[in-house]
Amino acid sequence: MSSAILLVGGMGTRLQPLTLTTPKPMLSVAGVPFTEHQIIKAREAGFTEIVLATSFKAELFEPYFGNGERFGISIRYAVEKEPLGTGGAIRNAASMLTGSGPVAIFNGDVLSAHDLAAQLKFHTDTESDVTLYLTEVADARAFGAVEFDSEFRVSAFNEKMENPPTNMINAGCYIFSRHVIDSIPEGKVVSVERETFPGLLARGARVSAFVDRSYWLDIGTPAALMKASKDLLSGAMFSAATPALSDGSFIGAGTAIESTAHISHSVIGAGARIAAGVRVDGSLVGAGAVIGADAHLTDCFIADGAKVEAGVIAGGNFLGFTPSGQ
Repeated sequence: MSSAILLVGGMGTRLQPLTLTTPKPMLSVAGVPFTEHQIIKAREAGFTEIVLATSFKAELFEPYFGNGERFGISIRYAVEKEPLGTGGAIRNAASMLTGSGPVAIFNGDVLSAHDLAAQLKFHTDTESDVTLYLTEVADARAFGAVEFDSEFRVSAFNEKMENPPTNMINAGCYIFSRHVIDSIPEGKVVSVERETFPGLLARGARVSAFVDRSYWLDIGTPAALMKASKDLLSGAMFSAATPALSDGSFIGAGTAIESTAHISHSVIGAGARIAAGVRVDGSLVGAGAVIGADAHLTDCFIADGAKVEAGVIAGGNFLGFTPSGQ
């Protein structure tokens, strides 16, 4: 049995106002919650069970995903009463796994096309303690830069810095051997980036680098979240979780769209109403939203149930969100 843990406990403050009522991993990306893309990625790579490590608004996950039967993978939930950091969350969630082999760990805010099955095989073949998925970016200052040798053994793990020594970064998916997870203190706040990985290197453990330069995106900002949807809708990125599209857009159930409206590479939520002459390009229209006649929306987020008045022209805006999230 292949096991995985998905870290979905973050508050998503960089994504406000979108996360005022919805946790970051449950935000819609190409018509489904972002977490669904990651769960299906694990399933497609041969994983049979996954534990969602939840904290912020934890109660919203299980009603949607259930026990995983309809997704073809066993799903369980580990709830943190207080945030435990990445390492503490992994240790807490691992107690709910039934498998005993290596465990794949996903950050809850990364969309990638990297070969997860190949990463697991590389981990096993090299008899590694931990294997980090690395990718190359143009500017590594906002990420953890990772150095490794010609045998793909990690030699240094550098947290965010102004002058990183390399553009190869920690891309947010790890394979852990179980003994490493068992060594993380239980019930304590632990950071794998600042404590676990440096500690392993100091002890001479085999920490390996699995390099994959295919599509990778941190969805931690509204602009990046929008890009993720656009890339999935346009085919620039593939996910088996992306639902059936209509002319490059996802149209939810029960929508009413006038024949003279033009929808391009957008997500239209269930029950939304789009009036005559409307143009919606690269935008996300929430469930039950109403878009008035001749409105033009480009790269916009429209809140569930919001009303956009006729003739509005907006680009890169959030419409219908309130500070209280109501």
